[in-house]
Amino acid sequence: MSRKTKIVSLLLSACCIVPLAGAVVAQKIKPVTGTATLKQTEKGVLIHAMFQNVPPGWHAMHIHEVGKCDPPDFKTAGGHFNPTHKMHGYMNPTGAHAGDLPNVYADASGKVDVEVLAPDVTLEPGPNSLLDNDGSALVLHEKADDYTTNPAGNAGKRIGCAVIH
Repeated sequence: MSRKTKIVSLLLSACCIVPLAGAVVAQKIKPVTGTATLKQTEKGVLIHAMFQNVPPGWHAMHIHEVGKCDPPDFKTAGGHFNPTHKMHGYMNPTGAHAGDLPNVYADASGKVDVEVLAPDVTLEPGPNSLLDNDGSALVLHEKADDYTTNPAGNAGKRIGCAVIH
């Protein structure tokens, strides 16, 4: 298996780095910014996310089905990446969406630095590939995922979005 690495970035653009736009959160002057590196491993895709200007506390981070991040609400990213048509949430007895990820924590200064494994997706060709024709997106939400409520864990508005392609 080849080891592919993709970097997605908030408000940056260059070779192998794609824009991750940040919404201006209420009472905040600066948009969410940062980078996420996606690396194919034998057990899935390892995501290393480093974000700034995130409201302190817990936030849902999900992989969404369309590689489009039009502000201000990023709804163009579609729903969660879910090629197996499962229900939402780690606590769902029928299994979670492939794009469901653990919640991430922003410290008091608004920084997130976390690694999470997405075991049900790949950067290789196939039905669970994040690199299909329309790409996919990494989305940060305003609240934590409750891991049960369909379709998005009651996680609130989308406050950051990065195209994966």
